[in-house]
Amino acid sequence: MPYSFKNNIVMENNSTNKRDNNKEFIMHLTDLKNRGIIRLFFSRFALIVLLLLLQILLFISLFIWLEKYLPYFTLLQAIFVLSISIYLFNSDMDSSAKLTWLAVIAVMPFIGTLFLIFTKSNIGHRKTTKRALELINQSKNLISQDEKPLKQLQNSSSSVVHLNQYVCNSGNFPIFDNTTVKYFSSGEEKFASIIEELETAQNFIFMEYFIIEEGYMWGRILDILSRKAKEGVDVRVMYDGMCELALLPHDYPLRLQQLGIKAKMFAPLTPFVSTHYNYRDHRKILVIDGSVAFNGGVNLADEYINKKNKYGHWKDAAVMLKGKAVKSFTLMFLQMWNLMEEEPNFEQKFLQSPDIQNSQGFVMPFADCPLDKDKVGENVYMDILYRAKRYVHIMTPYLILDGELETALKYAAQRGIDIKIILPGIPDKKSAYALAKSHYKSLTEAGIKIYEYTPGFVHSKVFVSDSFRAVVGTINLDYRSLYHHFECATYLYKTPCIKDIEEDFENTLKKCKPVTAESIKNEKLFYKILGKILKLVAPLM
Repeated sequence: MPYSFKNNIVMENNSTNKRDNNKEFIMHLTDLKNRGIIRLFFSRFALIVLLLLLQILLFISLFIWLEKYLPYFTLLQAIFVLSISIYLFNSDMDSSAKLTWLAVIAVMPFIGTLFLIFTKSNIGHRKTTKRALELINQSKNLISQDEKPLKQLQNSSSSVVHLNQYVCNSGNFPIFDNTTVKYFSSGEEKFASIIEELETAQNFIFMEYFIIEEGYMWGRILDILSRKAKEGVDVRVMYDGMCELALLPHDYPLRLQQLGIKAKMFAPLTPFVSTHYNYRDHRKILVIDGSVAFNGGVNLADEYINKKNKYGHWKDAAVMLKGKAVKSFTLMFLQMWNLMEEEPNFEQKFLQSPDIQNSQGFVMPFADCPLDKDKVGENVYMDILYRAKRYVHIMTPYLILDGELETALKYAAQRGIDIKIILPGIPDKKSAYALAKSHYKSLTEAGIKIYEYTPGFVHSKVFVSDSFRAVVGTINLDYRSLYHHFECATYLYKTPCIKDIEEDFENTLKKCKPVTAESIKNEKLFYKILGKILKLVAPLM
C-alpha cells in the first residue's frame, strides 16, 4: 500500500467510535473553511476591494468634517495624481501594468499610491530577492557552453544561437546536444515513467513542485522516496508555500524528515508582508542521479492523473530528458534549494550528466526568475512567434495577455502564420476564464483560431512551430507566470519528439469546439461583464 500519513492516521484510529469520527470530520471541514478564509485574506483582489472601501469611508469623512477645505483638497489631489502619473510613465514597468495602476490611483489616489509603494518596495521579499540574485551570479558559470552544438547550429539556424545567447545572458542555461527527449501527452504517462525511473535511483533524487497533495499519486511516489532514503539515496523534496493553505499541514517538512527525506517549503506565507500571488515557485522539476529529468505542467496530485475529476478530464503535458541537458535542471533545483541554506552548496558531483550518443536535435532547458528584469519565458514565446514560417500551435490553461504578447500573436497571424490556441472548455477559475474570453474578439479578428477543450481542463503549457521548434514547461500565458512566478521550461529544436507534440495537438484539437464570431456574440453576459471589469486590474491579480 502506498505510504500516506493520512492512511496511517486512519489505521491508528480504527478503534475510535462513530461519534469521535463525526466530530473529527466536522473539525476537518472547519479547518478547510478557515484555510479558504486565509486564502482570501492573502488575495490581492480582496486587498484592493478593502482599500477601495476604506477610501470611500475616508472621502465621506472628509466631506463631512472638512467641507470648507474641499477646493484645496481637490487641488492637492490633482497635483498628487499628476505627480504619480509622471512617475509611472517614466518607470520601467510593463505598459499594461502602468495603465492598471493609473486606473487604480485615479479611483483611490492616496490609498492606491500606498498600495503601489507596498508592491514596489517588495516588503517581505527583499532578503529573498538579494539572496536569489547572489546565488544566480555565484552559480551561473558552473555549467559551461559546449562549442560543438553552437558550431552545428551556426550552419543550420543562427536564430537559435541568438536565442541561446539571450538565455545565457539572463541565467546561463546552455543549449545541448547528446540528449534524448520523450514527450508525455498526459499526466498518467508521466506518472508511470516517474515510478519506473525512481526505482533506478542510486545517488540522489531532487523534486521541486508547485503542488504536492496526499493521495494515490503522491502516496506511490512517497513510498519509493522513503525506501530510497533508507537505502542511502540523497532525497530532497521542495514544494511551494501555497500548499499549506489547503493541501498539506504546516509541519509536513518535519513529517518527511522523519522518513529520512530532506524537505523544504518554499516561501511560507507571511501576513501583511506578502500575498499568495507574489513570487511563488511554480516550477515542476524531478532529477534522478543527474541522468534523468522531468519537466512540464504535471504536479503531484490526483487530478493531474485523472484519479479525481474536479474540472472534467485533465489534459496535461510533460517531457523526460536523458543526457547532458539534465544538468541544467539540477542547477535550477540547487539554486532554489540553497535560497534557504546558510552555506550554499553546489557540489560538482550533482552537475555531472552522461552523454547520449547518436541523439538528434538540440535541447535548452531554461528558468525564469521574477526577481530580475528579464521576462525570459515571454521573450522565448515571442521569439517563436516572430520566427515562425508556417504555424504556431499553442496549448495553455490561461490567456491573460499583456500588450507585447498580444501584439506578437496578432502580428504572426496577420503575416499569414497559422496560429491556433487550445484553451479549457471547463474552467478551474471563473475569473481567469472571463479574462481569457475578453481577448477572443480581438484575437480572432486578427486571424487567430481559438478552440476550447470540451471534455474538461487543459493544463498543458506547449508551443510547437513548423515541425522543428517547441517549448514544453510550466509557463502559462498569464501575468502570474510571465511576471510573478519562478518558472522553467524546455526549448526543443529539431528533436524527434516534436512530431509527437504536434500529433498530440492535432488529437486534442479533435476534442475541441472552435470559437467563432457567433459564439463570442452569444457568450454569457456574466462572462462578458466580468471579463471587461477584471481586464482593468488583470496585472494585479
